[in-house]
Amino acid sequence: MGIFEKFKIGFQKSASTFTSGLKDIIIKKEINDKTLDQVQDYLVESDVGIDAADEIREIISSEKINPKKDAINEVNIILKKYIIELMQPLERKNFFNKSENLKVLLIAGVNGVGKTTTIGKIGKILKSNDNKIIFSACDTFRAAAIEQLENWAKKINVDIIKSNQGSDPASVAYKSIDTAKKNNLNYVLIDTAGRLQNKKNLMDEYKKIANVAKKIDQNAPHEVILILDATTGQNVLNQVEEFNKIIPVSGLIMTKLDGTAKGGILIALAKKYKLPVIALGLGEKEDDLQIFEAEKFANAFIKTN
Repeated sequence: MGIFEKFKIGFQKSASTFTSGLKDIIIKKEINDKTLDQVQDYLVESDVGIDAADEIREIISSEKINPKKDAINEVNIILKKYIIELMQPLERKNFFNKSENLKVLLIAGVNGVGKTTTIGKIGKILKSNDNKIIFSACDTFRAAAIEQLENWAKKINVDIIKSNQGSDPASVAYKSIDTAKKNNLNYVLIDTAGRLQNKKNLMDEYKKIANVAKKIDQNAPHEVILILDATTGQNVLNQVEEFNKIIPVSGLIMTKLDGTAKGGILIALAKKYKLPVIALGLGEKEDDLQIFEAEKFANAFIKTN
């Protein structure tokens, strides 16, 4: 199955809800101000965001859609072009390539976003590109998290550095990076405790992990990847805001897009923060983490070929 087919299947619920809603609004060939207002409101309700909805409304208005053409198709063309122009600069297709130097990836996110599972999937893709990797189990708050990451390490046959539940996460990170450096590895993937962005003590602990990493490599962490859950809608905007205050986020991965009608939130994120979108989680299987491509996302989102 090709990547576009996976996108289409993964976005089936989101795309079906979105496009059927637009069709209900655009029932006439002529698009007037009332229709434009309804389209704008619908875009906001679809989590596209106020700024993007305003821009799209203006574009549709200025395009002066030909009444001899299929209005919904014309609007879809405008939407597709808007999404591609907005999000293509945010692609990071080379993110999973082989690295010649050691890279430390700090993976963050609130509870329940699928962080540890996503780390396993990232590790699998990196390893498939001939990278030597190690997992760092720095979610020492939950024994289950350590066990889960350990299971992924066994599944894809990579090493893991861990400690007992309740131990200092920063010390685990230090040992992991030190081990990777001594063994000429390409990547360290650090799993951090799922934390609410408004808990200062937990965020301080998160920052300490990054500070400890710099003791071995002043440029570490080389990537700070924030995992977001699409089903939480507009709340992800606040999560990006708060995590970015602690350590600048270098990329986003959106999970659970297979089970939500809130795919539009990715557009809102792109418009507001312009952070690279690394990949999208489109299911529970090992291979369901897909490298983000703006055109394929746009096509799938508005259900075009």
